Amino acid sequence: MPQNSYMHPPRQAATTRKWHHIDAKGLVLGRIATKAADLLRGKGKVTYTDYVDCGDFVVVTNCKQIKLTGNKIDQKFYFSHSGFAGGARVMPMKRQMERDPRKVMMLAVRRMLPKNRLARKQMVRLKIYVGDKHPHSAVNPPKAK
Repeated sequence: MPQNSYMHPPRQAATTRKWHHIDAKGLVLGRIATKAADLLRGKGKVTYTDYVDCGDFVVVTNCKQIKLTGNKIDQKFYFSHSGFAGGARVMPMKRQMERDPRKVMMLAVRRMLPKNRLARKQMVRLKIYVGDKHPHSAVNPPKAK
């Protein structure tokens, strides 16, 4: 007997988006990024389909006060290249956290998403803030568990 399957309409997914709030104070970076990536993709939903953009909005606050396990603050580096000869740039994680901790969080979440056009659309729904104030309080996002 063939299995009947239900296909979730892609347009309906955009109308059922929720908002989630993650307070990163004292939490480990990788665990926050995993939770945010799952919410952005919509993996907790019954109607999840990998090629449909059915994820939710995620607001991450207090990203300056994240915790790192091990000795990553001293040993981890971020590498970027301009494309020109000798254009390699290496930024230690400690300096990046002092300059812009939002970028550390953004890179951690982005690298947990698939590398395609859909992930770029999903990253637009990630909102990261250094302090505990954010402009999305009118939406009143519930705390993510």
